[in-house]
Amino acid sequence: MIHPLDPIFDEHSVLLILGTFPSVKSREANFYYANPQNRFWKVLSAILREEFPKTDDEKRRMLLKHRIALWDVVHSCEIIGSSDSSIQNVIPNDIRGLIAKTSITKLYANGARAMELYRKHCQSEIDLPMTLLPSTSPANASMTLPRLIERWKEVLKIEKKEE
Repeated sequence: MIHPLDPIFDEHSVLLILGTFPSVKSREANFYYANPQNRFWKVLSAILREEFPKTDDEKRRMLLKHRIALWDVVHSCEIIGSSDSSIQNVIPNDIRGLIAKTSITKLYANGARAMELYRKHCQSEIDLPMTLLPSTSPANASMTLPRLIERWKEVLKIEKKEE
């Protein structure tokens, strides 16, 4: 399966949040974190103190306003449904190429599998620190929304320092 989504970024982006590969619902909706059970947009809007974005354009604008880029580690792979643990035969996205077009200095992994795939397929060619954040996926049910927001506040701190 080939990644169907373009990265969200502009030349002012200073941090990059990387997921693994779009879920079935995200592939169907043609936008990141489209599964309403995924807490990504709830977490991000809370830590950025923004109204919850309802449309794809509002989500894109919120990211770019706060100089956040969004993409996934995997360009193509074999995957069963939306299961990150089933991902095999990975070809990574050109993360180094994306970084070259931006002001990105920090990378964040949305979950352990994104971090693992980044380390295995990308880290050797990219000299930037990567911070692991707890997955916003509904599969990470042990992490409540308030706990996710608290842990993800690291993103806001970095973003404010860079302004």
